[in-house]
Amino acid sequence: MFIKENIALAIAGIKSSKMRSLLTMLGIIIGISSVIGIVSIGSAITSRVSSQMDKMGANNIDIGIAIKKEDGTASGNGTSKQPEDSDLITMEQINSFNEVFKDKINSVSVQEQLGQGKVKDGYSYANVSTTGVNEGYKQVKNLKLISGRFITDRDVKANSKVAIVSDKLVNNIFKGKTDPLGKEIKVYANDDIQTYVIGGVYQYENSSLFGMGEGSTSEKDRRTSLYIPITTEKALQKNKNFEYFTVVPKMGIDKGKLVSDMQKYGNKMYKNNKNWTLMVQNNEADAAEITSVLSMISMGISVIAAIALLVGGIGVMNIMLVSVTERTREIGTRKALGAKSSHIKMQFIIESVIICTIGGTIGIILGIGMGIIACIVLKSPISISIPTILISFTFSMAIGVFFGYYPAKKAASLDPIEALRYE
Repeated sequence: MFIKENIALAIAGIKSSKMRSLLTMLGIIIGISSVIGIVSIGSAITSRVSSQMDKMGANNIDIGIAIKKEDGTASGNGTSKQPEDSDLITMEQINSFNEVFKDKINSVSVQEQLGQGKVKDGYSYANVSTTGVNEGYKQVKNLKLISGRFITDRDVKANSKVAIVSDKLVNNIFKGKTDPLGKEIKVYANDDIQTYVIGGVYQYENSSLFGMGEGSTSEKDRRTSLYIPITTEKALQKNKNFEYFTVVPKMGIDKGKLVSDMQKYGNKMYKNNKNWTLMVQNNEADAAEITSVLSMISMGISVIAAIALLVGGIGVMNIMLVSVTERTREIGTRKALGAKSSHIKMQFIIESVIICTIGGTIGIILGIGMGIIACIVLKSPISISIPTILISFTFSMAIGVFFGYYPAKKAASLDPIEALRYE
């Protein structure tokens, strides 16, 4: 009964000074909504980065040309020195890697950019980036075919003039009026025109981290990849060999040991080359480091946002002290009628807790809203941290008790005679 009366008195006090109570809650609202929102946004960004890193091959292993140090190992430092074509990786060497480690890898991918251009058909056009690839590229990049097929080993051996195009190119050129498979397209690049036959259509996915597309942000002008056999691409290039290639390890394989074994094999393969060797890199470690850094940044910003809760608590204490001063005669009257000091103290603590509870509830709702909006914008799965909500709400309750205690104690210690005399 005593608790109910104090709650009723606290609510009546809040209602009588609505604007002041709202301003008191503001610090709590901002603090809690900021913490929840930032943690949710941080989780959304981390999830988005992890997802995109996976799509870009975070679990794959890259093997490429690197400067040879004096001890024969590869140097990761950048250099302006460029390898000759004879220093680059030959297709025979790539096939050798595939043969030696065939029990530990699923596929091997080679790729090389030919250049940018336009596919034109009358007034219709599509911006493209022509890339030479092999059959293993599809698994490395997780491409999703909508129709037709991807580049095959037969295409590579035959130097076929086949092209795999995006659904966006098909929409721009054919506008849904005809089946694109088997149709010829012309790629205009610089002063050259190349003709290819469409063998397959893949689903275009934005490969950037935060939705900024390739080239122009206009859907019509969006530049997409056009894939042709690597041998067809090499026939148009001066260099016939490769700077790097990528392998997809099998599930359950010890990647650390596989990288080490491949590095030893690469060093052996290039032992007679004085200037160049091979460097084997596992992208998974880089992806984990990026995710870790993002988590640390998110945590640091959350701590800064939590300071707003402290400021809000100080605001609660300040207003409660004002409230004690304004209600001095009320306190004196209650004491004169037999109210104990503990009753007065509990009354003001409960009022402080209710103010923080209401502010905390509003802050949680706003914080969840911020998190959901961020997830939608970043196209990330909605990730709301329940522990963060519970901790924030508990913290707001603790602030109510902590910062409400001193004003409550001051109110409880008032002498009833002096309080009744107060004007």
